[in-house]
Amino acid sequence: MTESTELTKRTMHAEDSVHKIFLDGRRALRMTGVCDVDSYDEHVLTVRTTQGILTLEGTGFHVKRLSLEDGELFLDGEISALYYEDDPHSSAQGGFFSRLFR
Repeated sequence: MTESTELTKRTMHAEDSVHKIFLDGRRALRMTGVCDVDSYDEHVLTVRTTQGILTLEGTGFHVKRLSLEDGELFLDGEISALYYEDDPHSSAQGGFFSRLFR
């Protein structure tokens, strides 16, 4: 199997998984629905999930487990913020209220 085919199979499997976040006391995080990791250091982690791009900010980040095949990420560290970037596809359709009042 080629490397490209293997990467496609992994990505397709991760995209099928449901995106969930489990946060334990702002010190430990478990996430599903992870497709890829865009960037990572001790203070910022940016991941592509099945629900869009998610950025986590904090200190002392340590990735305990990452499985793109299973779409899972386990992280330790002090988590101070997490937020999603706007999905460029959703802006064309508008937000909840713009669709509600059409």
